Formats: sequence, structure tokens, C-alpha cells
Amino acid sequence: MKQIIAALTPVLRGWGNYFRTGDGDWGFNQVDSFVVHRFRRWQYRRDGQRATRRPLFTDQQLYGMGLHRLQGIVCYPAQATPRRSLLSRVPENGMHGLKGGLMAQGRH
Repeated sequence: MKQIIAALTPVLRGWGNYFRTGDGDWGFNQVDSFVVHRFRRWQYRRDGQRATRRPLFTDQQLYGMGLHRLQGIVCYPAQATPRRSLLSRVPENGMHGLKGGLMAQGRH
């Protein structure tokens, strides 16, 4: 089991580092649960039809053996453009030239 984990961990770590920017949180959780399920299935099939079957490994035991966990490594990218201010950038907003702009004061 430890040899398989040692071979799989660099692959999971590299895959996770490549895809961690963006919205991959749901996908990472799916991959984590798939990997744990396959390890348990492998362990169940390896034990065979023995009467004294060992209990299957828990998630914490597998991650304690060095299995890389993808959950929680998502790094959301920063916003590319700055957010627009909620305040108007036009100082004469609301006047529209009807109520006292430069034309109403006699200045041309």
C-alpha cells in the first residue's frame, strides 16, 4: 500500500498544482473521494475471502501514510481588472445640462 501511495502522490501533487488556479474545488473533492474509494476497493479485493478480514483503511489513515489530499489547495486568481467604484466618475451627474450647468450661467 505504501509503495502505491509513494508512486501516486507525486502525480496527484503535480496535477493539483497545475489545476489549482480557478474553480476546481468540486473536481478536487471528486478526485479525492475516487482515490480513497479505489484504495479501499483494492484493499478489499486483496484480502480475498478470508474469514478474519482486517478493517478497511479510513481516510485519515490513508492521508497519514502520505497520500496527497487535493481538497483545500484551490487558489482563486486575483481579479484581472480593478473593480469599478460605486460612486459616479462624472461630477455633474444629475444635472444633464438642464439645471444650472455652464450654459445656464451664461458662460459659453
